[in-house]
Amino acid sequence: MCPPGCLHSICAQATRRGVLRSGFALGAAMALPSASLAAPVPAAEHRFSTVHDLTHTLFEGFPTFSGERWFTVEKPVTWDKDKVNLHRWTLMEHTGTHMDAPLHFSQDGLSVDLIPIADLVVPLAVIDIRERAAANPDTSLTPDDIARWEARYGRLPDGCCVAMNSGWHALLDEPRFTGRDADGRNHTPGFHIEAADFLLRERDVKGIAVDTLSLDTGLASSGAFPVHYAWLGSGRWGVEAIAGLDDLPASGAMLVVAGPKVRGGTGGPSRVLALV
Repeated sequence: MCPPGCLHSICAQATRRGVLRSGFALGAAMALPSASLAAPVPAAEHRFSTVHDLTHTLFEGFPTFSGERWFTVEKPVTWDKDKVNLHRWTLMEHTGTHMDAPLHFSQDGLSVDLIPIADLVVPLAVIDIRERAAANPDTSLTPDDIARWEARYGRLPDGCCVAMNSGWHALLDEPRFTGRDADGRNHTPGFHIEAADFLLRERDVKGIAVDTLSLDTGLASSGAFPVHYAWLGSGRWGVEAIAGLDDLPASGAMLVVAGPKVRGGTGGPSRVLALV
């Protein structure tokens, strides 16, 4: 148990220094003889000055591909009646800005609570396809987009998350966000299966993220879900309905995916942050 003020003090120091370290050596180091401390292992660090919230506010009626309501709020305890506020939420796991765990599209993949926490704090590469998506909502992020990004910024960092910025996060309150047509088909950008296969075979990538409702394009999400099956089936994670990518650099930020820790969960609404 941390004494009163302990956590506040640590956070204040971290904020002032603007340093996020990948590992900590606390009690164990104190217990070791001084000789064993002669050759410390350097900890990787990332300096940042700004924290960006990449999370849409969740609300009743948050868009879904089918149009069904996946999040509702009841107020069984109220201030007027009980002098306490307490809400009951009913939700599907995959609503709002949320994480897809490997279990979502595999028989026995990791559930959301079993994903190693170190795999959820990773370098972020943002690939911008906004101009093409504005002209064609059925476009996708392709291997050519990855090649162009790497030609400018260098090879994708090991252990990173690759995020597609299609500009869709800005359409949340418009019908185009789901892209549902009169025949029930959805027209939204996503990852092309060839891009997912390239990242699986040729790069060390922990996760992929999209500012739409699906890792796949809307049309591919009509039942085939090739990217979902390939990517999540490989043991990796995804983030859907991410927001605020316009404000981030293409390279150099760190992503923090604060997913829910629910036993057996296939995913869930998450607070997603970028450190720049």
